[in-house]
Amino acid sequence: MDTLFQKVKANEDGDNSDTFGQIRRELIVHTHIEESIFYPFLLENGDEELQKITREGIEEHRQVKMFLEELQSMSSNREAFPAKLQVLMEDVQHHVQEEEGEMFPMIRDQFDERRLTELGAQLKAEKERSMGNASRSVSA
Repeated sequence: MDTLFQKVKANEDGDNSDTFGQIRRELIVHTHIEESIFYPFLLENGDEELQKITREGIEEHRQVKMFLEELQSMSSNREAFPAKLQVLMEDVQHHVQEEEGEMFPMIRDQFDERRLTELGAQLKAEKERSMGNASRSVSA
């Protein structure tokens, strides 16, 4: 995502509709994977604090999806598109910082390496499956 965000920032006054399309596909897959595998696991097995931050992550996903829908329906030439895209990028960066800075350390403390490896394999398999589905739907 960072590479795509940097591409948008480097083309701040240009047409970022193609880059937005890539960002959108990546975020749809990312949110799907977290919401279908990662977050349910954390809500079921994590302590109270981890469950709380997981619920915050779910709400942040809801907001990201809202922005994605709004941006998808906008023409990239409209004045609001660049500003809304910037807010989306800031929200995603905040979400990543919370996950990396708060959530992931809790996860490492609460789950052993074997379980994390299993979870990682599930996430990877679902991402590959979802990316294949996203590619087929884009080319159709």
